Amino acid sequence: MPPVLRAPFVVEFPFTRSLGPVQSAFLTGLRERTVLGVRTVDGRVLVPPVEYDPVTAEEIRDLVEVGATGTVTTWAWNEHPRPRQPLATPFAWVLVRLDGADTSLLHVLDALGPDAVRTGMRVRVRWAAERTGAITDIACFEPYEGEPAGPPRAHSGSFPEPVTGIVAPARLDYTFTPGRAQSRHLAALDGRRTVGERCPSCRKVYVPPRGACPTCGVATEEQVEVGPRGTVTTFCIVNIKAKGLDIEVPYVYAHIALDGAGLALHGRIGGIPYDEVRMGLRVEPVWREGSRHPDHYRPSGEPDADYDTYKELL
Repeated sequence: MPPVLRAPFVVEFPFTRSLGPVQSAFLTGLRERTVLGVRTVDGRVLVPPVEYDPVTAEEIRDLVEVGATGTVTTWAWNEHPRPRQPLATPFAWVLVRLDGADTSLLHVLDALGPDAVRTGMRVRVRWAAERTGAITDIACFEPYEGEPAGPPRAHSGSFPEPVTGIVAPARLDYTFTPGRAQSRHLAALDGRRTVGERCPSCRKVYVPPRGACPTCGVATEEQVEVGPRGTVTTFCIVNIKAKGLDIEVPYVYAHIALDGAGLALHGRIGGIPYDEVRMGLRVEPVWREGSRHPDHYRPSGEPDADYDTYKELL
């Protein structure tokens, strides 16, 4: 039996977003230890605030200040916190309806155990020691026995040095175990060969192989070597530099139909100015020493492919 392949994978895309007047006021308020909501036309107070009424889609800008205390409406215990979660010790995910609000805010509750948490319990905000204008300025909620805060109060939303943009991290860590088909595909890549599998019914060659034909629903067994050259079927020009990516912009990513394949895979196009990349361009792979995948594809020098030869692979 061949060894079972496993590899850690990280999908990460921190992106920068600008804030409108409502979200700017909300996050700046958290920095100043103030929780703001927004009042709809029918009088409901929404926390976190939104810019448009979720029922009528009307624009709403009537900001109000609500309490930093509230009531747990529902909860779930997290016995094993993951890295980068708000607390390193076991905690409860909670929906908290802050005093003066009509909706609930999702956050975490620092409690001694699941027996110490209940729907209807009173809680208050524990503010972070250092606040920057983010939802993490609320470090967590904690149990609270005091009196409820008063009704919501009108607020201008004005603060010195308002927060106008944030970087929102998005990250997924997981362990990937390829199946039989992809393991054979990866083994072939070690020899700089690209191998797919042919469906015994429709005869389409899938690269990378999936182990079964998604159209016919039958297992694939026959291995077929494709490429190494192929045809650009469609492409996009990337003008935004990704964090940690050592590629100068602009650059081109394309769908490439390798010769003999029944569908296109994607790859970067190099060795040609970005504005000369075109549909039908014939390309070949360029490998780096020690790489298990082509680093990019470059023009092969062949005449462009006729549209009819790849129109079904767009």
